[in-house]
Amino acid sequence: MNCLVITADDFGLAREVNEAVEIGCSNGILSAASLMVSSAHAADAVERASRLPRLRVGLHLALVEAAPTLPARQIPHLVDPKGRLRSDLVRLGLDLATSAAARDEMRAEIEAQFRAFVSTGLPLDHVNVHRHFHLHPIVAAMVIDIGARFGARAMRVPREPPRIIQSSRLDGKIIEDLCSRLLGRRARRCGVMSPDAVFGLRWSGGMTRARLRLLLDSLPSGFWEIYLHPATRDVFPGSALGNQCVEELEALVDPANAEALARSGHRLGGYQDAVAWRSDAGGARVG
Repeated sequence: MNCLVITADDFGLAREVNEAVEIGCSNGILSAASLMVSSAHAADAVERASRLPRLRVGLHLALVEAAPTLPARQIPHLVDPKGRLRSDLVRLGLDLATSAAARDEMRAEIEAQFRAFVSTGLPLDHVNVHRHFHLHPIVAAMVIDIGARFGARAMRVPREPPRIIQSSRLDGKIIEDLCSRLLGRRARRCGVMSPDAVFGLRWSGGMTRARLRLLLDSLPSGFWEIYLHPATRDVFPGSALGNQCVEELEALVDPANAEALARSGHRLGGYQDAVAWRSDAGGARVG
């Protein structure tokens, strides 16, 4: 069974993002969204998701560059002077490797975000991590271990096949590629499934209509994810500089892309749909 998940990240970050998720799911080919549980508009996102039965919702763990779930005083090693989760990813990674206190705080924050997701009442489709910070092996182990207690059975592993996007793995991403391979192996050992690969890394914030159509026309057999960052405006509180959010929304609702999806022969849904479909098709391995 060929399966595809088309995901919007940062669900809950802003009303503009939430609006785009609703439009993309109702009028386009968006099938999933990843919720930032502690963002300012998370409640609005949950309300919209509750009236979108086709939308599969996962947890977008925000462990950097975001508002924390726990009070800042409880996680002093993880926050900046303004009380937001730190943006110095390299230094934070070193602190996690050398400080037991930092590791304890990270575990607590991850668990708090899982608990916040449970409180929404939404079924948990998948887990992914803001800025792919679970490529850090310590964070990866925590996410998998804690997630298991909350029923997390599926995770995005950020590995992107270069042949379709005409890229090379040797474009300054050697360490990221190695960490992604290690993450994929760890996830498989722990029984956490993931797609064969994902698209959205190289074209993050720039998944235009033409690029999305190229992917849909080029998908090999298997289980794949394409992720985007759509919104109804390009600039809004929390938006990333230069992201073409409106163009990404237009890509999702473009009738030509819906036709390309139909031609691809891939069934559209969420992570858990893919598990069920492939199991029904004869137990093909996912992950």
